[in-house]
Amino acid sequence: GNEGFKKKRKKGNEGVYTPLLPRSGDATAADRATGGGGGMMQQLQPTRMHWARAVPSDFGGQAPAPRSGHTAVAIGGSKVVVFGGFADKRFLADIAVYDVENRLWYTPECSGSGPDGQPGPSPRAFHVAVVIDCNMFIFGGRSGGKRLGDFWMLDTDIWQWSEMTGFGDLPSPREFAAASAIGNRKIVMYGGWDGKKWLSDVYVMDTMSLEWTELAVTGSAPPPRCGHSATMIEKRLLIFGGRGGTGPIMGDLWALKGITEEDNETPGWTQLKLPGQSPSARCGHSVTSGGPYLLLFGGHGTGGWLSRYDVYYNECVILDRVSVQWKRLPTSNEPPPPRAYHSMTCIGPRFLLFGGFDGKNTFGDLWWLVPEDDPIAKRDLVPSVGSDSNHSTVTGDAQQSALKESESQSDESPMLELAKRLGIPLYVEPSASFVDEINDKELMELSSRLIGESLPTTDQLACIQVLISFLFCDPLKLCWLPRKWDIIVYI
Repeated sequence: GNEGFKKKRKKGNEGVYTPLLPRSGDATAADRATGGGGGMMQQLQPTRMHWARAVPSDFGGQAPAPRSGHTAVAIGGSKVVVFGGFADKRFLADIAVYDVENRLWYTPECSGSGPDGQPGPSPRAFHVAVVIDCNMFIFGGRSGGKRLGDFWMLDTDIWQWSEMTGFGDLPSPREFAAASAIGNRKIVMYGGWDGKKWLSDVYVMDTMSLEWTELAVTGSAPPPRCGHSATMIEKRLLIFGGRGGTGPIMGDLWALKGITEEDNETPGWTQLKLPGQSPSARCGHSVTSGGPYLLLFGGHGTGGWLSRYDVYYNECVILDRVSVQWKRLPTSNEPPPPRAYHSMTCIGPRFLLFGGFDGKNTFGDLWWLVPEDDPIAKRDLVPSVGSDSNHSTVTGDAQQSALKESESQSDESPMLELAKRLGIPLYVEPSASFVDEINDKELMELSSRLIGESLPTTDQLACIQVLISFLFCDPLKLCWLPRKWDIIVYI
């Protein structure tokens, strides 16, 4: 188990070139918010990309079931490992593996000694997973109402789980933390939620000794948080976004230096304020490395912890590490439905998006983000978002997805007409534009149709109450009523 890992280390990717950010701001992150994603791709080009929903011919085997709060990590260039998550009121402990060369999903038979006679960790979600060599390290997460603090390693060469005990004190139990690999030997983890407070501690784990060490950081520091992203570029850890005790969901960017003794630097944080089209405040997003870029996708904002009334995002924002500025990634078509707590993994020149949660639905769809000249982008038939496929979504209280609900409504539906009149897409992006305001008479008529009886034409308050009531039961996220009513409704 543990000793075998120490003896079996392999040569890493020391020769891969990644340019440094200027020292004035210092570096930033790549990879998945909870530790996956990076390492398999160094080829993202500054060209237009194309979204394509995966079709059955893309894969053999059985793709993983719908989930959110899982991790998906790339092991070298050969496979992607999906672990855990949450769906249909259940925490998961299964593993699904994508064999890149054979384009095949499969479930490995794992060995090991875990709780309740299982070979590996107990079911969980919102944990961290980081890869060093062929080994996937898992820490923490949540199962039911319990925050976890156990530490596991999965050897993906022989599919053996080992619980890492007896190597010193572990970080306190937590969920919604974020972690990243430091080179080919160490792991750094920051923040999280322990059930009572948001955390701001930094831990470094050395895979040679399997010991965790809390990093003593002086000076100014980011507010404690969880649901953020944390990734390494060269010798700097970059964190973005998250939610904490300071109030709203955050959109700040911080870099940490002096993480390892070899750096010969005093550990310290620097807040970065970069030019360009910076992403809005969010948590539960993914950040993935692609050559000179970091690709940020999804997440949610506006308050409420995983509430269906949050705004969920689906735009792509890149951090250009050469020009050191934020940019919108140009895409040739519409993105997948908005979501948070998904995974985004690099496979060659492609990204693979899986799962997530939009406040109402738990997704099981798979999407490719590929260069425009990729064969996947050129194929003619791509299933629509509402098309039938295995493991497409698991809904919460509603039995159908928000998108299918909208498609099933006829043109005579007052709710759909209201959406059209107000210029509200079913999924609102941060850049969503609004049409000209509709007048009082039209809103009164629509409100009356919604409740099936006439409203007094002068009773604006009653009309507003009707609109709010119906909007809270509808997948619409945002509504802008006429300015002279002096009200903005944020759902």
